[in-house]
Amino acid sequence: MDNLQFIRDTMEQAAAFTAVSGLGMAGVGVLALAAAPIGHALRGNPPRWVALWLATAVSALALSAVTTVRKARRAQASLLSGPGRKLLLAFAPPMAVGALLTLVLYRHGLTSLLPGVWLLLYGTAVVTGGAFSVRIVPALGLTLIVLGAAALFLPGVAGDWFMGAGFGAAHVGFGALIARRHGG
Repeated sequence: MDNLQFIRDTMEQAAAFTAVSGLGMAGVGVLALAAAPIGHALRGNPPRWVALWLATAVSALALSAVTTVRKARRAQASLLSGPGRKLLLAFAPPMAVGALLTLVLYRHGLTSLLPGVWLLLYGTAVVTGGAFSVRIVPALGLTLIVLGAAALFLPGVAGDWFMGAGFGAAHVGFGALIARRHGG
C-alpha cells in the first residue's frame, strides 16, 4: 500500500495543472479590453487611472479564481496540492513584487512606467506558474513580457494600448485556445 501511495503521489507531482480556465482567461481579456480606452481617457488623472486598473485587476483575479475553481472541481483536480500548489507558489512572488512596485512607483509619480512593470511581472508570474500547467500558458507569459518590455520603452500614452493588447487581446486569444484544447 505504501508503494501505491508513493506512485500516486509521484504521478500527481509530475502532472500538469490543467484546470486553468480558458473561458475565465478570455473573460479577463474582455475586462482589460473594456478598461483600455477608459484608462487612456484617464491618463491625465493618475489617481483615477491607477484606481481603474487596480479595480480591473481585482475583478479579473476574482473571475479567474471562480472559473478555475469550477474547472478544477469538474476535473477533480486539487488547487492546493501537486501541480496546482506549485503553480500558485510560482505565480505569487512576481505578483507580490508587482504590488510593491506599484505602490513605490505611484508614490514617486512614475505611473507612466506602471504598464510596462505590470506586464513584465504578470508575464513573469504566468511563465513561472505556467511551468506547472499546459504548454500554452507560458507562451502567454512570454507574450506579456515582450509587450511589457515594449511598454517600458514607449511609456506614457501607449501604456493603455499595450495593456489592452496584453491583458486584453492576448488573454482572449490564448484563453480561447485553452478552452478549445483543454476543455473550458
